[in-house]
Amino acid sequence: MNSFNNTEIAFKHKSNKDLKRAHFLFSVMASPFLVKMGKGLARFGLNVGLPIKGMIKATIFEQFCGGETIEECTSTIDSMWKNHVGTILDYSVEGKTSPEDFEKTTQEIIATIHKAKGNPGIPFAVFKITGIARFGLLELTNSGLDEISEAELEEYQGTVERVNRICQEGYDADVPVFIDAEESWIQDVIDRITHDMMLKYNHKKAIVFNTIQMYRHDRLAFLKKQASWAKGENIHYGVKLVRGAYMEKERRRALEKGYNSPIQATKETCDSDYNLALEFLLEADNFTNIALCAGSHNEYSSAFLASLITERKIEKEDKRIYFAQLLGMSDHISYTLASQGFNVAKYVPYGPVKEVIPYLFRRADENTSVKGQTGRELKLIKEEIKRRKEA
Repeated sequence: MNSFNNTEIAFKHKSNKDLKRAHFLFSVMASPFLVKMGKGLARFGLNVGLPIKGMIKATIFEQFCGGETIEECTSTIDSMWKNHVGTILDYSVEGKTSPEDFEKTTQEIIATIHKAKGNPGIPFAVFKITGIARFGLLELTNSGLDEISEAELEEYQGTVERVNRICQEGYDADVPVFIDAEESWIQDVIDRITHDMMLKYNHKKAIVFNTIQMYRHDRLAFLKKQASWAKGENIHYGVKLVRGAYMEKERRRALEKGYNSPIQATKETCDSDYNLALEFLLEADNFTNIALCAGSHNEYSSAFLASLITERKIEKEDKRIYFAQLLGMSDHISYTLASQGFNVAKYVPYGPVKEVIPYLFRRADENTSVKGQTGRELKLIKEEIKRRKEA
């Protein structure tokens, strides 16, 4: 199994200033009280027009985002690629509701595909369907189109047209596109749209990727069914495998509405299903038409996948397998794997500072709530600061 303890490899791309900033941020995120207070102060400051944008940009934004525009991300893209870590540009503006905003976001996603075209340092594009469609519409159409009005049907068709345009651009540019998973009560419609795009664009290789959240107890069975479906349709199945990002919201909604939670009963069952999914996807009979991006900050799962690749005599540089983490997190995983020759990319969120605040707050919450995550990051950062002082 891989060891992710070499801090010199993990942080060689970071300056002393970068490390000090990261040390400060992860120290703050180790305290739920400080995170809650910081979020409240930031919201208040932005709402009343206090000049705090510069402070946010120089701290949490600088840690977790590549820039405010695609071009501002260029230095991050170049810096990571020098260490063989790719970039997945993620336009992280949320909460828009108008057709004009949806079209603007669609054009921005297409611009990330154009940036990636022919650039080995940007191996994928990504988007959320809620970035280009109204959440309420997806709720209405999740179980089908039978009981919606003509106006809603027209709105739905507009959503599919935007998704298709993005996937067509990915196909034309030979840039695979991840369609992110979202809440369980809108996931069925996302799966249906994604499958239609796979049928259209995945005949020669995996261009369209579905995202499967293994914190749901039904997803391992779903994954096996989908792999069988793709084989039957003679298409390539692209899958981004993650644990998931909506656990607390899912449990709360299930409790409020009185239905069984879709979330795994324990973290252990989630971890087990994630690793079983990796094994299943890399079985010789399945891997013939599979492309996998393993999105994980879990050291064991990352090491387990690396060992599976070696054991099954799959070339490390086989573009059908990628590891992925978020910018600003788990550099010890990303840069260690990249140094060993595996394919690695990081999600690089970007967008205007004020617009990506919801994303940044989620990162702060995630690092506060994930057991051991912040402590592990902080420990490694401290070790590297100490190593440099003693060098």
